[in-house]
Amino acid sequence: MIIAVASGKGGTGKTMVAASLALSLAAVSPEQPPLFLDCDVEAPNAHLFLHPTLSERREVGLLIPTVDEAKCTYCGKCAEVCQYHAIAVLGKKTLVFPQLCHGCGSCTALCPEKAITEVPDRMGILERGPAAAGISFARGVLDVGEPMAVPVIRQLKKWAKSQPGQVVIRDAPPGTSCPVVETVRGSEYLLLVTEPTPFGLHDLSLAVQVAGELNIPAGVLINRENGPYPPLDEFCAEHNLPVLLRIPFERAIAEGVAQGETLVGIHPEYGDRFRQMYMKIASQP
Repeated sequence: MIIAVASGKGGTGKTMVAASLALSLAAVSPEQPPLFLDCDVEAPNAHLFLHPTLSERREVGLLIPTVDEAKCTYCGKCAEVCQYHAIAVLGKKTLVFPQLCHGCGSCTALCPEKAITEVPDRMGILERGPAAAGISFARGVLDVGEPMAVPVIRQLKKWAKSQPGQVVIRDAPPGTSCPVVETVRGSEYLLLVTEPTPFGLHDLSLAVQVAGELNIPAGVLINRENGPYPPLDEFCAEHNLPVLLRIPFERAIAEGVAQGETLVGIHPEYGDRFRQMYMKIASQP
Protein backbone atom coordinates (compact mmCIF):
# COMPACT_ATOMS: atom_id res chain seq x y z
CA MET A 1 0.00 0.00 0.00
CA ILE A 2 1.21 3.50 -0.85
CA ILE A 3 0.42 6.19 1.73
CA ALA A 4 1.29 9.83 1.09
CA VAL A 5 1.63 12.00 4.19
CA ALA A 6 0.90 15.63 3.35
CA SER A 7 -0.29 18.90 4.82
CA GLY A 8 -1.63 22.11 3.41
CA LYS A 9 0.99 24.11 5.28
CA GLY A 10 4.46 23.69 6.68
CA GLY A 11 5.26 23.12 10.33
CA THR A 12 2.38 20.79 11.16
CA GLY A 13 4.64 17.87 12.11
CA LYS A 14 4.13 16.00 8.86
CA THR A 15 7.61 14.48 8.66
CA MET A 16 7.54 13.47 12.33
CA VAL A 17 4.23 11.70 11.71
CA ALA A 18 5.51 9.96 8.55
CA ALA A 19 8.67 8.76 10.31
CA SER A 20 6.70 7.60 13.37
CA LEU A 21 4.32 5.63 11.15
CA ALA A 22 7.24 3.96 9.35
CA LEU A 23 8.93 2.98 12.61
CA SER A 24 5.67 1.67 14.07
CA LEU A 25 5.09 -0.62 11.08
CA ALA A 26 8.72 -1.75 10.98
CA ALA A 27 8.49 -2.86 14.61
CA VAL A 28 5.87 -5.50 13.79
CA SER A 29 7.16 -6.44 10.32
CA PRO A 30 10.96 -6.69 10.56
CA GLU A 31 11.05 -9.15 7.65
CA GLN A 32 9.61 -6.46 5.34
CA PRO A 33 9.80 -2.97 6.84
CA PRO A 34 8.33 -0.03 4.91
CA LEU A 35 9.92 1.89 2.08
CA PHE A 36 10.18 5.57 3.05
CA LEU A 37 10.48 8.24 0.35
CA ASP A 38 11.40 11.79 1.39
CA CYS A 39 9.82 13.68 -1.49
CA ASP A 40 10.36 17.14 -0.01
CA VAL A 41 13.33 17.55 -2.33
CA GLU A 42 13.72 21.29 -1.72
CA ALA A 43 14.23 20.79 2.03
CA PRO A 44 14.53 17.07 2.87
CA ASN A 45 14.74 16.44 6.60
CA ALA A 46 13.38 12.95 7.27
CA HIS A 47 16.98 11.77 7.72
CA LEU A 48 17.02 13.68 11.02
CA PHE A 49 14.47 11.20 12.38
CA LEU A 50 15.38 7.96 10.57
CA HIS A 51 19.20 8.25 10.39
CA PRO A 52 19.76 6.44 7.09
CA THR A 53 23.08 5.21 5.74
CA LEU A 54 22.94 6.64 2.21
CA SER A 55 25.04 4.10 0.35
CA GLU A 56 23.71 4.68 -3.18
CA ARG A 57 23.67 7.95 -5.08
CA ARG A 58 22.86 9.10 -8.60
CA GLU A 59 22.47 12.41 -10.40
CA VAL A 60 19.14 13.32 -11.95
CA GLY A 61 18.01 15.96 -14.38
CA LEU A 62 16.33 16.67 -17.70
CA LEU A 63 17.35 16.49 -21.33
CA ILE A 64 17.54 20.10 -22.49
CA PRO A 65 17.51 21.10 -26.21
CA THR A 66 20.52 22.64 -27.86
CA VAL A 67 20.35 24.17 -31.33
CA ASP A 68 22.83 23.69 -34.18
CA GLU A 69 22.76 27.15 -35.77
CA ALA A 70 24.37 25.79 -38.94
CA LYS A 71 21.32 23.58 -39.58
CA CYS A 72 18.58 25.84 -38.18
CA THR A 73 16.41 27.67 -40.72
CA TYR A 74 14.58 29.67 -38.00
CA CYS A 75 11.20 28.32 -39.10
CA GLY A 76 9.84 28.68 -35.57
CA LYS A 77 8.14 25.28 -35.34
CA CYS A 78 10.05 24.46 -32.17
CA ALA A 79 8.73 27.59 -30.48
CA GLU A 80 5.18 26.88 -31.67
CA VAL A 81 5.09 23.43 -30.10
CA CYS A 82 6.66 24.39 -26.75
CA GLN A 83 3.93 24.82 -24.12
CA TYR A 84 6.33 26.33 -21.63
CA HIS A 85 7.91 29.03 -23.84
CA ALA A 86 11.32 27.51 -23.20
CA ILE A 87 12.45 28.12 -26.78
CA ALA A 88 11.99 31.20 -28.94
CA VAL A 89 13.00 32.26 -32.43
CA LEU A 90 13.89 35.93 -32.86
CA GLY A 91 14.90 36.78 -36.38
CA LYS A 92 18.03 34.76 -37.12
CA LYS A 93 18.49 33.57 -33.55
CA THR A 94 16.99 30.59 -31.70
CA LEU A 95 17.06 30.99 -27.91
CA VAL A 96 16.70 28.19 -25.34
CA PHE A 97 15.72 28.92 -21.73
CA PRO A 98 16.72 25.82 -19.69
CA GLN A 99 14.97 27.05 -16.52
CA LEU A 100 11.61 26.87 -18.32
CA CYS A 101 12.16 23.57 -20.11
CA HIS A 102 10.22 20.52 -18.90
CA GLY A 103 12.17 18.06 -21.05
CA CYS A 104 9.20 16.88 -23.10
CA GLY A 105 11.27 16.51 -26.30
CA SER A 106 8.64 17.97 -28.62
CA CYS A 107 10.96 20.55 -30.16
CA THR A 108 13.55 17.88 -30.96
CA ALA A 109 11.01 15.51 -32.46
CA LEU A 110 9.33 18.12 -34.67
CA CYS A 111 12.34 20.06 -35.96
CA PRO A 112 12.22 19.57 -39.77
CA GLU A 113 15.95 20.22 -40.13
CA LYS A 114 17.01 17.95 -37.24
CA ALA A 115 18.86 20.95 -35.86
CA ILE A 116 17.92 20.27 -32.24
CA THR A 117 19.56 17.68 -30.03
CA GLU A 118 19.21 17.09 -26.30
CA VAL A 119 21.91 17.27 -23.64
CA PRO A 120 21.56 16.24 -19.99
CA ASP A 121 21.13 19.06 -17.47
CA ARG A 122 21.62 18.13 -13.81
CA MET A 123 18.90 19.23 -11.38
CA GLY A 124 19.75 17.29 -8.23
CA ILE A 125 20.59 13.90 -6.76
CA LEU A 126 18.84 10.79 -5.51
CA GLU A 127 20.13 8.91 -2.49
CA ARG A 128 19.07 5.70 -0.78
CA GLY A 129 20.09 3.19 1.83
CA PRO A 130 18.97 1.40 5.02
CA ALA A 131 17.59 3.45 7.91
CA ALA A 132 16.49 2.86 11.50
CA ALA A 133 14.64 -0.42 12.18
CA GLY A 134 15.62 -1.72 8.74
CA ILE A 135 13.46 0.80 6.89
CA SER A 136 14.35 1.22 3.21
CA PHE A 137 15.00 4.94 2.78
CA ALA A 138 15.33 7.10 -0.33
CA ARG A 139 15.26 10.82 -0.92
CA GLY A 140 15.75 13.45 -3.57
CA VAL A 141 17.79 16.62 -3.11
CA LEU A 142 17.19 19.51 -5.51
CA ASP A 143 20.28 21.52 -6.40
CA VAL A 144 20.38 25.07 -5.03
CA GLY A 145 18.90 27.52 -7.51
CA GLU A 146 16.98 24.93 -9.54
CA PRO A 147 13.38 26.10 -10.07
CA MET A 148 11.56 22.79 -10.66
CA ALA A 149 11.22 20.05 -8.05
CA VAL A 150 8.75 17.87 -9.95
CA PRO A 151 11.25 16.07 -12.25
CA VAL A 152 13.37 15.06 -9.24
CA ILE A 153 10.33 13.74 -7.37
CA ARG A 154 9.13 11.86 -10.44
CA GLN A 155 12.51 10.18 -10.90
CA LEU A 156 12.74 9.39 -7.17
CA LYS A 157 9.44 7.51 -7.34
CA LYS A 158 10.69 5.45 -10.29
CA TRP A 159 14.13 4.77 -8.81
CA ALA A 160 12.99 3.63 -5.35
CA LYS A 161 10.96 0.59 -6.28
CA SER A 162 9.03 -1.26 -3.58
CA GLN A 163 8.82 -5.01 -3.10
CA PRO A 164 5.50 -6.87 -3.52
CA GLY A 165 3.37 -6.32 -0.41
CA GLN A 166 5.69 -3.65 0.99
CA VAL A 167 4.13 -0.53 2.53
CA VAL A 168 5.38 2.68 0.91
CA ILE A 169 5.28 5.95 2.84
CA ARG A 170 5.81 9.14 0.86
CA ASP A 171 6.63 12.25 2.88
CA ALA A 172 5.28 15.07 0.71
CA PRO A 173 6.43 18.69 0.59
CA PRO A 174 4.24 21.22 2.41
CA GLY A 175 1.54 23.13 0.58
CA THR A 176 -0.60 22.14 -2.39
CA SER A 177 1.53 23.07 -5.40
CA CYS A 178 2.93 20.91 -8.21
CA PRO A 179 5.54 19.05 -6.09
CA VAL A 180 2.79 17.92 -3.72
CA VAL A 181 0.58 16.80 -6.59
CA GLU A 182 3.42 14.77 -8.11
CA THR A 183 4.21 13.16 -4.73
CA VAL A 184 0.59 12.23 -4.07
CA ARG A 185 -0.12 11.02 -7.61
CA GLY A 186 -0.35 7.23 -7.66
CA SER A 187 -0.87 6.90 -3.90
CA GLU A 188 -3.65 4.76 -2.50
CA TYR A 189 -4.31 6.92 0.56
CA LEU A 190 -3.59 10.49 1.62
CA LEU A 191 -2.93 11.15 5.31
CA LEU A 192 -3.40 14.87 5.93
CA VAL A 193 -1.63 16.29 8.99
CA THR A 194 -3.19 19.47 10.32
CA GLU A 195 -3.36 21.60 13.44
CA PRO A 196 -6.45 23.06 15.15
CA THR A 197 -5.96 26.68 14.13
CA PRO A 198 -7.62 28.94 11.53
CA PHE A 199 -4.50 28.70 9.34
CA GLY A 200 -4.38 24.94 9.71
CA LEU A 201 -8.04 24.59 8.75
CA HIS A 202 -7.71 26.93 5.76
CA ASP A 203 -4.76 25.03 4.33
CA LEU A 204 -6.34 21.66 5.10
CA SER A 205 -9.29 22.67 2.94
CA LEU A 206 -6.89 23.26 0.02
CA ALA A 207 -5.25 19.88 0.53
CA VAL A 208 -8.66 18.20 0.57
CA GLN A 209 -9.39 19.76 -2.82
CA VAL A 210 -6.19 18.19 -4.19
CA ALA A 211 -7.26 14.79 -2.86
CA GLY A 212 -10.63 15.23 -4.51
CA GLU A 213 -9.14 16.22 -7.87
CA LEU A 214 -6.86 13.17 -7.82
CA ASN A 215 -9.66 10.91 -6.52
CA ILE A 216 -7.60 9.64 -3.61
CA PRO A 217 -9.28 8.75 -0.29
CA ALA A 218 -8.04 10.85 2.63
CA GLY A 219 -8.08 11.00 6.39
CA VAL A 220 -6.88 13.52 8.95
CA LEU A 221 -4.39 13.44 11.79
CA ILE A 222 -4.71 16.40 14.17
CA ASN A 223 -1.42 17.43 15.73
CA ARG A 224 -0.84 19.83 18.62
CA GLU A 225 -4.43 19.54 19.85
CA ASN A 226 -4.99 21.85 22.80
CA GLY A 227 -8.66 21.52 23.62
CA PRO A 228 -11.70 21.49 21.34
CA TYR A 229 -11.66 23.38 18.06
CA PRO A 230 -15.19 22.84 16.66
CA PRO A 231 -14.59 24.36 13.18
CA LEU A 232 -12.05 21.65 12.37
CA ASP A 233 -14.25 18.78 13.54
CA GLU A 234 -17.21 20.27 11.67
CA PHE A 235 -15.16 20.54 8.49
CA CYS A 236 -14.03 16.91 8.74
CA ALA A 237 -17.58 15.72 9.35
CA GLU A 238 -18.92 17.78 6.46
CA HIS A 239 -16.34 16.34 4.03
CA ASN A 240 -16.52 12.76 5.35
CA LEU A 241 -12.91 12.90 6.51
CA PRO A 242 -12.18 10.42 9.31
CA VAL A 243 -10.04 11.81 12.14
CA LEU A 244 -7.59 8.93 12.48
CA LEU A 245 -5.42 10.16 15.33
CA ARG A 246 -5.10 13.12 17.69
CA ILE A 247 -1.77 14.19 19.16
CA PRO A 248 -1.83 16.61 22.09
CA PHE A 249 -0.01 19.91 22.36
CA GLU A 250 2.63 18.82 24.85
CA ARG A 251 5.98 20.25 25.87
CA ALA A 252 7.70 16.86 26.07
CA ILE A 253 6.77 16.14 22.45
CA ALA A 254 7.96 19.53 21.24
CA GLU A 255 11.29 19.18 23.04
CA GLY A 256 11.82 15.64 21.77
CA VAL A 257 11.05 16.51 18.15
CA ALA A 258 13.40 19.50 18.35
CA GLN A 259 16.14 17.02 19.29
CA GLY A 260 15.38 14.67 16.39
CA GLU A 261 13.16 12.16 18.20
CA THR A 262 10.01 10.68 16.71
CA LEU A 263 6.74 10.47 18.57
CA VAL A 264 7.16 6.73 19.13
CA GLY A 265 10.56 7.43 20.63
CA ILE A 266 9.15 10.03 23.00
CA HIS A 267 5.99 8.06 23.87
CA PRO A 268 6.38 4.37 22.87
CA GLU A 269 2.67 3.75 23.41
CA TYR A 270 2.03 5.65 20.18
CA GLY A 271 3.46 2.70 18.28
CA ASP A 272 0.22 0.80 18.83
CA ARG A 273 -1.82 3.88 17.97
CA PHE A 274 -0.03 4.35 14.67
CA ARG A 275 -0.46 0.66 13.84
CA GLN A 276 -4.17 0.90 14.63
CA MET A 277 -4.36 3.95 12.40
CA TYR A 278 -2.71 2.02 9.59
CA MET A 279 -5.20 -0.83 9.99
CA LYS A 280 -8.05 1.67 9.64
CA ILE A 281 -6.47 3.02 6.46
CA ALA A 282 -5.79 -0.42 5.00
CA SER A 283 -9.32 -1.65 5.73
CA GLN A 284 -11.03 1.20 3.90
CA PRO A 285 -12.54 0.24 0.56
